[in-house]
Amino acid sequence: MASLAGDVSAPGPREIVKLLAPFPGRTAIVTRIALICALTVLVTSAYGTPEAAISAYVVFFLNKPDRVTSIILPIALLVLVTTIVGIVMIFAILCINEPALRIASMALLSFGLLFMTSASKLKPVGAIVAMVVGFGLDELGLAPVGEAATRGLLYAWLMVAIPVGAAILVNLVFAPSPRRLAGKSLARRMRLAARRLNGTATDAERAAFEACLREGDHEINTWLKLSKVEGTSTQDDFAALRQASASTTAILIATDLAASEPGARLPDACAAKLAQTMEQMAAMLDAGGYPVDVAVDLPETASNAPLAALVLTDLRAALEHFAEPAPEAEAAKSAPAPAEHAPARGGFFDEDALTNPDHVRYALKTTAAAMFCYLLYQQLDWSGIHTCFITCYMVSLGTTAETIEKLTLRIAGCLIGAVLGTAIIVFVMPTLASATELLALVFVGAWLSAWVAMGSPRIAYAGMQIAFAFFLCVIQGPAPGFDLTLARDRAIGILIGNVVVYLIFTRVWPVSIASQIDTALKALVAQWTRIAHAADAATRRALAAGALAQYGELRQNLGVIHYEPSWVRPAPAWIASRRRALAELGAAEGPLVLTAGRAGAAADARLRALAQRIDDGEEVNARTAPANDNAADSRVSALLDIIDARFGQIALEARAAEISEDLSALKETRPDARP
Repeated sequence: MASLAGDVSAPGPREIVKLLAPFPGRTAIVTRIALICALTVLVTSAYGTPEAAISAYVVFFLNKPDRVTSIILPIALLVLVTTIVGIVMIFAILCINEPALRIASMALLSFGLLFMTSASKLKPVGAIVAMVVGFGLDELGLAPVGEAATRGLLYAWLMVAIPVGAAILVNLVFAPSPRRLAGKSLARRMRLAARRLNGTATDAERAAFEACLREGDHEINTWLKLSKVEGTSTQDDFAALRQASASTTAILIATDLAASEPGARLPDACAAKLAQTMEQMAAMLDAGGYPVDVAVDLPETASNAPLAALVLTDLRAALEHFAEPAPEAEAAKSAPAPAEHAPARGGFFDEDALTNPDHVRYALKTTAAAMFCYLLYQQLDWSGIHTCFITCYMVSLGTTAETIEKLTLRIAGCLIGAVLGTAIIVFVMPTLASATELLALVFVGAWLSAWVAMGSPRIAYAGMQIAFAFFLCVIQGPAPGFDLTLARDRAIGILIGNVVVYLIFTRVWPVSIASQIDTALKALVAQWTRIAHAADAATRRALAAGALAQYGELRQNLGVIHYEPSWVRPAPAWIASRRRALAELGAAEGPLVLTAGRAGAAADARLRALAQRIDDGEEVNARTAPANDNAADSRVSALLDIIDARFGQIALEARAAEISEDLSALKETRPDARP
């Protein structure tokens, strides 16, 4: 954890292979998505509904790993789309015979829905709803007659209703329960910790261990809450498994310190015994239960070294009280406050919905891009490129860095999907003789696309675009199609939409991700300050899990900042200082958790020094802090020394990086001395 963070470049071929490697649950959700896509195409083919490719693409937004969310989300989206279509019908009465008024209504509704996409809980599906509204109003222009217009709006509703129905059916039968997913995830954490502790972990397992450490426990706790809703967990099971989730966080942190610091390393016999206990507990979790009354009998060779003894104490306590929830009074007293960077819970709109101009600007920019593309293909009378209109809603995001990153992935995915779709039209379609064979082809294409889309965020959007381009090329009607012109036009439309969004989002009110990074960094420092003062284990573990997840999000945001154009991106010195601050936070994680409640003043001094460097970039010496009341505790002193040593190493790396950049700049600007 002592290296500079956030230096994340575009993935190379070797890294892409790693990102495409299987992980637990990936095959299951990918197969479900492919099956739902095939069923969606089957229904659209049977009833001859238009835009079957978009219906198949909507499936990618409806599925989550667990059964409950994968049913609730489609139902909520269908209710929302039904409401929106009802509103569109009201507008249709007023503007069915007035093209100018229809376009104005399209822009107005698009702006309103995109504003809510940016400033409310509508964010996950808002862009899809805006696209459906635009499609519905566009259908009015194609059929400006009452009955035909009503049929067009019905088709817009069916475009979402068909995949929703297929998703609910498949997920009811095949999706795993949230209780099972929570148990499997806890078991995986225990196995990875066991192999990391005894030194048998492979490179892939070490990477998976780091990923588990950074993901926090939010997803597991959400699954546990959903298991109560579903009825697969009793109140006692819920409390025990929630405590198990917190215990795994403590186990991961202590294991990481033991594996990365020589002074904290446990003797081989002791580590082997702990790893064996973890493996046995993982087997119980995999079987659907959870371990209770855990007894850890360690050999007499347990280390007396201060750091190793502290790690051993923390690991032993987490294992022996693995699924023993704290008493209700203590749990209520120690419940952590929500993170500072998190939106207020309970409200539909974000706290800054009416004060932050970026919400309005995002809605205006996306609407402007979509309406430009709409007018472009209408004026050119080239309806084949209407996908440029749809693409604008799919690629636009709140900041310039995120938009360009996703746009780059989408362009790459579009080219891959278009080439794949075109090759299938030329070489495979002529051999197909029935709709059944078309469904099999859709299943295979959806499976491959979903495999990419359900992976790392670094490549997920490419998978979404591969699916989009593939479906638009291959699904041309209720039977196999052979029109290469249609595939060409739709691919051109996608590329036009991407270019228009790029130009608008980089030239008109560009929003750097820098402000988000600074806000999140300050919130993370405040979170670790609270952890340093947390006296009880329950509070410390809950806060630490959130802080670890925040670190992962910050690292990703710093990694995508290089996508921003030079006129939007902050200065190199700003980026370097934030990378250093994030690296220092990562270096202090394990020691701060283990010293929590015992090194308040000393820990505060180091965090204040870090916060001041974020504010003004000055070097601040944390050693000038007042002496810690518990300085006599050799274990606490040893952990603080680890923080100082890691900070020193990071400072050396930062200075080396600055010198390297200065030398590179000097070489570039050196005058030519030749005669």
